[in-house]
Amino acid sequence: MKIKAPKQIIESILINLQPFLEKKDATQITSHILFRTEAEKCIVKATDNEIGLSIVSDQFVIENEGEFTANGKKLLDIVRILKEDEIVLETHDDILTIKQKQSKFKLPTFDASTYPSFPKTDDKPEITLDSFALIQNLKKISPAIDTNNPKYELNGALINIKNDRTDLVGTDTRRLAIATILGHNDTQLSLIIPKKAIIEIQKLFLDQIHIYYDQTNLIIRNENYYFYTRLINGKYPDYERIVPASIKHIVVLPKKEMMEAIKMITTISHEIKMTIMSHAILFHSLSADNIEAKTEIEIDTGIEEKFEISFNSKYLLDFIAQTEQGTFEMQFNESTLPFVVKENNFITIIMPIVA
Repeated sequence: MKIKAPKQIIESILINLQPFLEKKDATQITSHILFRTEAEKCIVKATDNEIGLSIVSDQFVIENEGEFTANGKKLLDIVRILKEDEIVLETHDDILTIKQKQSKFKLPTFDASTYPSFPKTDDKPEITLDSFALIQNLKKISPAIDTNNPKYELNGALINIKNDRTDLVGTDTRRLAIATILGHNDTQLSLIIPKKAIIEIQKLFLDQIHIYYDQTNLIIRNENYYFYTRLINGKYPDYERIVPASIKHIVVLPKKEMMEAIKMITTISHEIKMTIMSHAILFHSLSADNIEAKTEIEIDTGIEEKFEISFNSKYLLDFIAQTEQGTFEMQFNESTLPFVVKENNFITIIMPIVA
């Protein structure tokens, strides 16, 4: 097999495929990237058997068709040190040669016929969600998803498709984020997608996509990318029970001023006590020793009695960072009970710090 393309094309493809490689064991074929020619295009794949990506490119000049594998990390390292010029990839026996003018590198290959196959979309049902809304709302809940929870289902996001709406849900047990996409759905369905897959989906897909599923996999494709992830097999907690059934107080807060005040306090402590009064909100660091930080913002809250609540600032800042408007709501009942921050159809429920 012999193909060639500009360095920029090859490097971009290899960078996109790095998160899909087996990193710990270079003896596994899943540490390799597969190149294959088909219908005058080059298909480049990577998978660790849990998540996979295939990229189709017509930017390669194909001199001899075929297929080969190469260690994905080492190949990228080589391509990166080459100049901005055409690179030739050529195989002979079990060796891949990477050439650019007077420079030449060699890497061993594995038997390409043993490369893991990707799940196919044949006969799989398709999810008819608005692609842009799905990706934007997955981004909103991503910070709340746990990464190393012994309850494996909490290391992913729930996509809960109902007749009149779709809820996207993430939690790390100290906060619960819910983003809702309104709209009629023909199918009722619940899927749990790993956080790693959600991060890659946000990077790869910006335009219209097709989404397929079965009991094991979720598949997303467009003209150039074919992505799949194994679904998490488990029962997600009943998140709707966590949402407060009633609210005593609602305060509309300015996004910019709140973010500035909280960030000021975090220079001393990430744990903050917020005191809401009728015409101002006070912020106070919850720090040991004699270190202290205080600030306040003037605002007509509509709250007649002083209300105090303590929380981890990261949770509120993560929420604010995903909001789009200049204000958001804070909804609360008692200082010892979870409170809600809300913008349109996106909410985060945060557990307070209780002394």
